[in-house]
Amino acid sequence: MNETKFVVRVAMCVALLIAGQVALSSVAGIEIVTVMLLCFCWCYGVRHGLAIATTFSLLRCFVFGFQVNVIVLYLVYYNLFALFFGWLGARLTGKNALMKTVIAVASAVIFTVMFTLLDDVITPLISGFTANAAKVYFYQSLAAVIPQTICAAVTVSLLFHPLTKVIQKVNF
Repeated sequence: MNETKFVVRVAMCVALLIAGQVALSSVAGIEIVTVMLLCFCWCYGVRHGLAIATTFSLLRCFVFGFQVNVIVLYLVYYNLFALFFGWLGARLTGKNALMKTVIAVASAVIFTVMFTLLDDVITPLISGFTANAAKVYFYQSLAAVIPQTICAAVTVSLLFHPLTKVIQKVNF
């Protein structure tokens, strides 16, 4: 692939992710970054996914602020996310749409739980929490993980198939 096309594709995907996150940041329950990044990685593969994930993780700070724990969390989580979904998309090429959607939804739900668990490790370490404060942080995160996973399941269920079709058709 031409390097210029690679850079333009990554830039456009990152711009769409940031725009989606900004546009829907005040609306609870729409996991737009999850489904969009999933679809970009699925359609464009691991190399694009890693570039998109890393660039998004860093550039979003200009909108939402520079917090070390969030930067580390996003860099670790979204790059693991990109590796997995880039790999998975390549492995499931040619499978039926329902099977791909079910696998994408189940995987997105697992990754959403992993995001919270990863945050439960990274934030206390970076912020210097005591052991008791880290436990409280963990238990409080459990209240958030349930609605987040439900929202991820619904959002990915509804948008995965149509978004991948649009991405494949437009192929910018």
